[in-house]
Amino acid sequence: MNPNTEGLLRDTKSAAESLGIQVQVLEVRTVADVDTAFQSAAKGGAQALVTVQDVLFTLQRARIAEIARKRRIPTMSGETGFAAAGGLMNYGPNITDSWRRSAVYVDRILKGAQPGDLPIEQPTKFELVINLKTAKTLGLTFPQSLLLRADQVIE
Repeated sequence: MNPNTEGLLRDTKSAAESLGIQVQVLEVRTVADVDTAFQSAAKGGAQALVTVQDVLFTLQRARIAEIARKRRIPTMSGETGFAAAGGLMNYGPNITDSWRRSAVYVDRILKGAQPGDLPIEQPTKFELVINLKTAKTLGLTFPQSLLLRADQVIE
């Protein structure tokens, strides 16, 4: 498992438990594991799927979105671009903004700042993107209040 996801998984399980939702963890380490994970999710009666931010999921986002639509499993990701690739929705840090912020750090370092002296920053800009075309395919609707809060709605 990606060590960066351990905390996220722990928080997800805790939040799900407080809502009475059962979490089924499906490990995906290779491209071939994507199909197996969806088979396991369907076999386990999964009603939705959430992918974490990971380079494998970024590279496979269109394929994951396609499989999710075919299996009729609503799927969301924290990865920018997932909804644009056909996924139901994505919510997470704005990657473009994060890259811009990292450029500021590079500039400071090139001007002589010591990397260890620079403060650690957490993302401050998050984006919610909803794909209504995918929602319609899955027979889902979103409350108008959520659509109004979305940064982007794909029709």
